[in-house]
Amino acid sequence: MRLSKERLAGDLKEALKSRDRLKTSVLRLLSALIKNREVEKRGALDDQEIIQAVVASCKLRNEAIEQYEKGGRPDLAAKEEAELRLLEAYLPPPLSADELRQKVDEAVLAASAASLKDMGRVMALLMPEISGRADGKVASQMVRDALSRR
Repeated sequence: MRLSKERLAGDLKEALKSRDRLKTSVLRLLSALIKNREVEKRGALDDQEIIQAVVASCKLRNEAIEQYEKGGRPDLAAKEEAELRLLEAYLPPPLSADELRQKVDEAVLAASAASLKDMGRVMALLMPEISGRADGKVASQMVRDALSRR
């Protein structure tokens, strides 16, 4: 299912009608984040940029969960986890390790990469393909491993 501003608006309307406070709150914050990015860009965001906004919001939630757990606040960590689950529903399905490895290999070939010096070019080709579907750190390590074998 594609992520779009129309889908977010429809889901927000449903959350308001059903009086789902958590979902309403999360979707309002996400809508505001998207609106702010549109103002910065001075134009409408495409679907990929909207997914990047959701990914950024998920990263913030993960960091908050970590901090709340370190600070001994499991109640706040649980709230952030619930918000994270709602946001993750708007992301495309994650890539398996094999699928990610295949995409890494394709990007290495497309970039004609010969050594670790070409890592930037490979990552530039790879990241738009896997955005929201795989962790950048894991992908970076796979690229590094693939290039070190060359």
